[in-house]
Amino acid sequence: RQDEREGESVDVCESAMYVCMCACLCVSWFEPGPMHHDLSWTTFQWPQPNKSECSQLSKMPAACVDELASYLARRGTDVGSYQLAKQTLHMTRSLMRGVQWNTAKDLIAHLSSAGRELQSGRPGESVVGNMIRRVLRIVREAYIACSQGEDDDLVDVAAVSQQAFADRKITDEEANDFSKPYRGLQNRVFQGIAELMEELDTSAHNIAEQASEHIHTNEIILTLGYSHTVEEFLLRAKSKCNFHVVIAENAPVYDGHKLAKKLGKAKVDTTLITDAAIYAMMSRVNKVIIGTSSVLADGGLMAIAGTHALCLAAKHHSVPVVVCCSMFKLSPRYLCSYDQDAFNSLGCPSQIADYADGAVVETSQMTHALFDYVTPDLITLYISNIGGSAPSYVYRLLSEYYHEEDYDL
Repeated sequence: RQDEREGESVDVCESAMYVCMCACLCVSWFEPGPMHHDLSWTTFQWPQPNKSECSQLSKMPAACVDELASYLARRGTDVGSYQLAKQTLHMTRSLMRGVQWNTAKDLIAHLSSAGRELQSGRPGESVVGNMIRRVLRIVREAYIACSQGEDDDLVDVAAVSQQAFADRKITDEEANDFSKPYRGLQNRVFQGIAELMEELDTSAHNIAEQASEHIHTNEIILTLGYSHTVEEFLLRAKSKCNFHVVIAENAPVYDGHKLAKKLGKAKVDTTLITDAAIYAMMSRVNKVIIGTSSVLADGGLMAIAGTHALCLAAKHHSVPVVVCCSMFKLSPRYLCSYDQDAFNSLGCPSQIADYADGAVVETSQMTHALFDYVTPDLITLYISNIGGSAPSYVYRLLSEYYHEEDYDL
């Protein structure tokens, strides 16, 4: 626009230039490729993906799910629950970016299918299914938030409780359908996954912050094997008071030696014992602090082999049992069968009887169970990243973290 005042025409040109710059930068935020320009603010060139890149992108989600399922089948027990949870969340984000979906119903179908395939890789591992269920709840809550016509500003969808479903302004048919497309659904889901990742990163720290409330001066603490959460819990308590830790070595893995070395370097009074000496030492112990692989829906837990015998000895001597676990280990599963093949994960029997013992191996049938089921009456307290809770309160936590339709993927 030409104007008699030269200054105003300059301002209009500058404003137009800034508008073009902002538009190009906004587009670059959503494009997969980098933006190339010649610093003259006039020419922008966008790289165009070729057909091979497009075909590779379309195969990425399925390959990502298959790779994680294969990893669970081969080495699922060699890594910690935290690493499995992080890998599952990265897989869900790759799946959401790669598959074609327009509604929450389509996304729920894709995630549920991926969850079933991952669980088939290692049925005894519950952390992977738990993370899929958490993401499914985020999708449902994001859909409810979009359907209620909330502002475009992103909200904390991961913190929305079950009450959001009870107070919704849409009908039950619309809520169960999830077939209406919303423009802001994807942004809300991705923000909920980012908040879930932040919760994973800070869960061990939040549990360790409660150590001073449960461990006191000159107490004797008994634990079994190695757990990163228990290690952080004990090291944080060491900064507040002095106590003694008795560690059962957890044969045949002997990962209790690892915990003993780390606590010894931190100047914590530590005694390493064999698993057979647990009952003899229990009368001198003030508290048992252990980790777990999974917390089941009835308040029981699925922990490393030997934990059940440890808890039975603690109950006989009236010693409280405290379990340190993050909320991503909370599972809506129940123990449906005491059959080890249906419930448990089995390890290689060579760790129990070496092949050199040929006479014993030929005449024996050995089963190396990796986990024990501990009934809720043997547990005193669960310490999670949201605080302490009794085993009888687990049912309430399930309704806060998972949607009832996602219990069975």
